This record gives sequence, structure tokens and C-alpha cells, in this order.
Amino acid sequence: MPNGKPRVLILGGGFGGMYAALEFERALGRGAALDVTLVNHNNFFLFTPMLHEVAASDFDSTNIVSPIRKLLRRATFFHGEIEAIDLVQKRVGVSHGHENHCHALPYDHLALALGSTTNFFDIPGLADRAFTMKSLRDAIFPRNRLIANLEEADFECAASPRTPLLNFVVAGGGFAGVETIAAMNDFLREAVQFFPHLREERLRIMLVSAGPIILPELGEKLGRYAQRKLAEQKVEIRSNCKVTAVKDQHVTLSDGTTITTNTLVWTAGISPHTLLNTLPCEKAKGRVLVNEYLEVAGWPGVWALGDCALVPDRKTGAFHPPTAQYALREGQIAAQNILATVRRGWKKPFVYSMIGLLAPIGKRTGVANILGVNFSGFIAWWLWRTIYLVKLPRFEKKILVALDWTLDVLFSKDLVHFRTTRLHTPTPVAEKELEKPV
Repeated sequence: MPNGKPRVLILGGGFGGMYAALEFERALGRGAALDVTLVNHNNFFLFTPMLHEVAASDFDSTNIVSPIRKLLRRATFFHGEIEAIDLVQKRVGVSHGHENHCHALPYDHLALALGSTTNFFDIPGLADRAFTMKSLRDAIFPRNRLIANLEEADFECAASPRTPLLNFVVAGGGFAGVETIAAMNDFLREAVQFFPHLREERLRIMLVSAGPIILPELGEKLGRYAQRKLAEQKVEIRSNCKVTAVKDQHVTLSDGTTITTNTLVWTAGISPHTLLNTLPCEKAKGRVLVNEYLEVAGWPGVWALGDCALVPDRKTGAFHPPTAQYALREGQIAAQNILATVRRGWKKPFVYSMIGLLAPIGKRTGVANILGVNFSGFIAWWLWRTIYLVKLPRFEKKILVALDWTLDVLFSKDLVHFRTTRLHTPTPVAEKELEKPV
């Protein structure tokens, strides 16, 4: 406890960890005597609800990321990797830099906000060949693939292998999958008109859903509405179906169908962070069990929140869902409870009822349930954009996104293909071959 100040260490810069850090930032501004450090492997906070819009080229990728050092002026930020967590000795091993310099960070209070990773369910070939939608890089890679496929398919030499280039599959009927397929569909059907040798009819865009209807969280009525609207937009939906194997350019489904494609986006499962497996505290299904105050039982000073925690719901007796809407509020309550513990005050139980759920489904339409009232069509799409624009951190990012959305109404989507690998310099032999007369 240097200078008599309790040391608070937050692991993870997602919604839970970031909003906990922001709550501490406000407390530090009011004179709280704490040393607060946030550790994250990226030096930015990613607003993940808008990832699918980056994949569809609706706006620049940097518009939904906020540098953590601009968000936190009083709390300390450590840009590095979390290597080990020692609850007994109350320290966390971290590394950073090109040479992986290692440090041990001591703490008095530890907030676990490590988030989750993609779960591929040991499906053969899936992890090696599927795109995911959890990081900024995940959104940029599919966007590049969509454009690269159209560019390659437009050449006459690609006439025979066009099928895998023009077939696109998204697996997962939840919010991430539906928003991704809708954004991809809008982008591809608008972009194909700029390729003279391609026809829109050749595009095959498919959503694979394990359940009977998509978006089950919104209820059957809105799920069927979303399904009908996507079908009208020429999206093929395979309900009660799962991906069972991926090999080369073939995706095998549980109904026996094989889809030939080189583009599969996987949004159908998450797992708790692997570091949680090393902790001696009580867990269930890989997630840390906490009480209503977000404390980890048996480990004073250890707190958990977000995707990596099982937070009890006092009203239902079940657990709160691992979504951003809950994680950001858990982060705020965890920070307030840590402050209350330091000051020997009263802690607050985490109590929250979901305000609403929204999802865009393409062509400026959406579905929403706000306080139990269903919305659909343009008004739901407008609500989605308005609410998330308000929630987006930092005023300058709000302006940039609003500007991009406005320009999107007036102009077509960008088709620039960003190369993600270093180009090789031609060898002297190749250059001499080019200089030979025809």
C-alpha cells in the first residue's frame, strides 16, 4: 500500500473493466485516495456493438475505438499482456513491449474483467478457417475478404471457381450473427454493381441458425419478423442447423448439406478467458462465481464482473446474461463497492433489469424491444443508431460516426481493399522477364 493508498488493479479493458476504470476516474477527480491501474492488451477501448458496421464499410474502423490514455487521465494504464494471476500473494504477472519485459503488479483489490474468447466447440477445421467478430481486426479481415472475393470473381479466368468466391456464410442466429449477415448482405449487393462481369443473382448469402427462429432473445414475434425481412433481402436462412465441419472450401452442415465457400464468419459461441482456469476460486462453466456485491467468495479484495463472472440475479435466482449492457453497469457497481470497502461504507448489491434489446437487420430496418414494447422497421433501426451513438464514448467519436452515417445516405460504400500482408519486392529475374519484348 504505497503512500498509504490502496492499490486497485483492473484486468481487462472491455465494457466491464473500462466502465469500472471510468468510475474510479471520477472518484479520483473528487479526491479519492487510491492507486488505480487498468491492464489491457490493446491501448484502446473497442465499442463492439458497432463491429458489424466496420465489416460492412459503413464507417472508418478508428471511429469506434477510443485511446484509453485519453479516457483515463488520473488512473494508470498498463499496455501489455496478463501472464499469471496469484491470488495468494496478491500480485499479477504482466509483460509488455517488443521484448516482453515482465513485471509483477501487486494489488489490494483486484477486479477481474477479462471478458471471453471465441468457442469453436472442437468442430473440425473451424478454428483455422473461420472469421470471428470479437475484435477490430476481426471486423477488418472479413471486409477485406468480401472485397477481394468480388475483385477475383470479376475476372474471366475465375469463371469456374466463382462459386466459393460468391458464397458467404455466417453461423449464429443471435445478435452478432444477424447484425453481421445483414451488414454483409447490404454491402455485397450494393458493391456488386461496380463489377461488370458479376451479377447480383450469383451471390449466395446464408445465415446458419441452431434454433427454429433467429434472435430468440427478442421473442418469437420479432424473431420471425427479422427472419422474414432478411429473406426479402435475399438472405438464405438455415434454421435448426449447425456447422459440423470445415475443410478447405467446404462447410458441412448438420442437415447433410455442404456449402462451397471461402468465407465463413463464426458468431455462435463464447468461452470464459483461459486464465480463469488457473485461479483457485469457485467457478461454474469456467466463469467465476460472485455474490450480489460482485465479490469472489473466500478471496477478500477480489472482484469479478462481465463475461468472466456469474453474477446472481436476485429477482429470478438465475444469473445475469454476459452482455455489454450488464457488464458496463457491473463495472460501475464493482468500482463503487471497492470504494465503499476502502472507506468502510455500505456496499451496493448489483440489481439491474434490462431496458431493451435492439438489432439492425439491413436496408435501414431493425427490430427492438424497449421496456416490453416491440418495435420494428425503420423506427427500430433509427432507435438502434440513436441509442448506440449516445453510448459511444468521447464526443469527437460521436461526431465522426454521425458524419459517416450521414454520408452513407448520400454516397455508396467504400470498396478499398487494404492489404494485411507485406508485399514482396520482385526479384531481379522477374524484372528481367518483364523487360523482354513481346
